[in-house]
Amino acid sequence: MSLKIYNSLSRKEEDFKTLEPGQVKMYVCGPTVYDLLHVGNFRGAIFFNLVRQWLEKSGYKVNFVYNYTDIDDKIINRANESDEDPLKLSERYIKEFEVDFARLGLKAHDHNPRCTHHIDDMTAMIQTLVDGGHAYVIEGEVFFSIESFKEYGKLSGKNIEDLQAGHRVDPDPRKKSPLDFVLWKPAKAGEPGWDSPWGKGRPGWHIECSTMSHVLLGDSIDIHGGGIDLTFPHHENEIAQSEASSQKPFARYWMHNNFINFGDAKMSKSLGNVVKARDFMDQYHPEILKYMMLSVHYRSPLNLSENQVHQAIAGLDRIYSTIHLADQVIDRGESSQTDKPFREKLETAQAAIESALNDDFNTPNVYAAIFDIVRQLNAAIKPGQKAKPILVDKAQAFKDWITGVGELMALFQEPAGEFLKTMNDIMVREKSIDVEKVEALIAQRNEARSNKDFESADRIRDELVAMDIIILDGVEGTRWEVKKG
Repeated sequence: MSLKIYNSLSRKEEDFKTLEPGQVKMYVCGPTVYDLLHVGNFRGAIFFNLVRQWLEKSGYKVNFVYNYTDIDDKIINRANESDEDPLKLSERYIKEFEVDFARLGLKAHDHNPRCTHHIDDMTAMIQTLVDGGHAYVIEGEVFFSIESFKEYGKLSGKNIEDLQAGHRVDPDPRKKSPLDFVLWKPAKAGEPGWDSPWGKGRPGWHIECSTMSHVLLGDSIDIHGGGIDLTFPHHENEIAQSEASSQKPFARYWMHNNFINFGDAKMSKSLGNVVKARDFMDQYHPEILKYMMLSVHYRSPLNLSENQVHQAIAGLDRIYSTIHLADQVIDRGESSQTDKPFREKLETAQAAIESALNDDFNTPNVYAAIFDIVRQLNAAIKPGQKAKPILVDKAQAFKDWITGVGELMALFQEPAGEFLKTMNDIMVREKSIDVEKVEALIAQRNEARSNKDFESADRIRDELVAMDIIILDGVEGTRWEVKKG
């Protein structure tokens, strides 16, 4: 099955065909760096990492550009609030973003351009638009004329006449049309500025991405990605200025990941429900954030709630418990037999995963294939079971397979035993469980069992179960863990 991608431009799934054989040029809009990024900002980073990994696994050479917007009104406003130089502030938050990105274990992008490193390139593109009649200058400010680009609205589906009707009162009467957008703006007193043919100033937001994509990837690219909130006006304006400048199609496929919601409310500062990714990873774990992001299809909203987090922990616990079980079997025995039926099941699961990824990156179906194999392995191998050669082969085959699948998704690479303990510690904290009380009750239960007082032992077990404690009796003694999910 060949790769199919939902193209926001055509509003349908299309067969993926590159501009150049075996090569993929991909540009994804990165963060505006004026603060620590919230969890929603990382949905694109995590998802498009999978896109890049799968394209490379499929044999493509990918050139992946992910930019930093390091000069912008938001950056200047935040710098003014803290009496800080805007460029130093953005530099600081780029470094903070890179700390968070590294914690997620995602593959580094090929290029992370900064707007301020491409000012001359931006003024050159703006000049091309002015010379071509697509932009005009008023008092040192340059505007793009949307009426000069007849296909304006083709990505968002918005109609120019309808948009104009909604903007009858223009806050800037100098513009030819209320919808015309800024390409270059004069620098205000105390703001960063760069020399240009129109005076000292700085670029508008939209021209920044068009220029960096043009410089690093050329006039036309294969994939342009970003959050669904960027579709209009940012990506619409990118198309207009890029295609007006080059006279060539800008991006063949447009991919947009959806919002993250808290309950039924879109995450936004005005609602006061913004969670910083760093805070989330500190409270939980980067693995949980990645698992949640890929647990729903990228074009569907993702609800972030305590219940959703606990479900993610439960899912990770099931997978990592099986990895840990496989590790124990591998450590205890040697493989001198090949479990052909199980390896065939792995091949079937792998085919299902490849089919899911080729179907517009259907990650829920990837998870379904993983859990099917987890269920089969748990049915075949029990904790403490003698490590027969054929079971060792089964365990090794599973470990190799799940590691390979996990590499695509940046998941399942943690040491299983340590990660399971971390998940248990998180749930102890989440459920406010008194560890000393649990261990005291387990000691009492063990004593009751040794005295053959099974009635008392069962009563204590029931008390522990009511506390969401799972008792695990094995040859090495009694262990306990918190119920997940």
